[in-house]
Amino acid sequence: METTSRVGATAPATEGGQGLAADRGTVDGYLRAPFPWYGLDEAFTGPRWLMQVGMASDGAVEHGSIGHGDTPSVLHEGVSAEPREKFAAVVTVAGHPSRRVADGSGLLEATSVSSAAWLAGVGLLSFTWPGQMDHALRDDWLEQQTEAAWELADDLDGPEWSKLSLPVDGVASSFRYRESEFGWVLAGSTEAGVHLGAYGRGMSAYGLGFAVVKDISAYV
Repeated sequence: METTSRVGATAPATEGGQGLAADRGTVDGYLRAPFPWYGLDEAFTGPRWLMQVGMASDGAVEHGSIGHGDTPSVLHEGVSAEPREKFAAVVTVAGHPSRRVADGSGLLEATSVSSAAWLAGVGLLSFTWPGQMDHALRDDWLEQQTEAAWELADDLDGPEWSKLSLPVDGVASSFRYRESEFGWVLAGSTEAGVHLGAYGRGMSAYGLGFAVVKDISAYV
């Protein structure tokens, strides 16, 4: 498998701007990206909102997320009731081979579908809180779950994943898909050369489609 990367890989922000119009500074981060951003296609008519961009050590924009639907709340582990909110977040990851950092200080690893799968998995975790767990222990839990998400993302052909075909810019494309008690995660690639991850709950992944965002500045 192609080497995956956690360079600049941070979970989408869980606060600040979700469900609201993004400020100019947030949009500027998206505008700096040399690759196209993806979101749900026109079949989705609900709210859309910017989340966060992630950058590599050389300052290059590596990935970012766009939310769709309701502002997600934290879901407690073991909660059997149907979540009230319905949301999906689409993660776009720049596709590139291993390359040297601009200042010559080292190498950045290649990105792959696994990179998108890991970011989506961690993004879903950011809206999950273990029931009956002390706040002081949550960091340990989150670290363990993040590592588990990394291992799962690095084994997309493993039994935890199934195949799912969804349209990307109107063309049927192959994705890897998995469900958990917290929601669902999927990942694939596009003909535009970027990798896509997505996660959500309360909204079925099977009816989704993805398309290039025509004007990211419209989110201001």
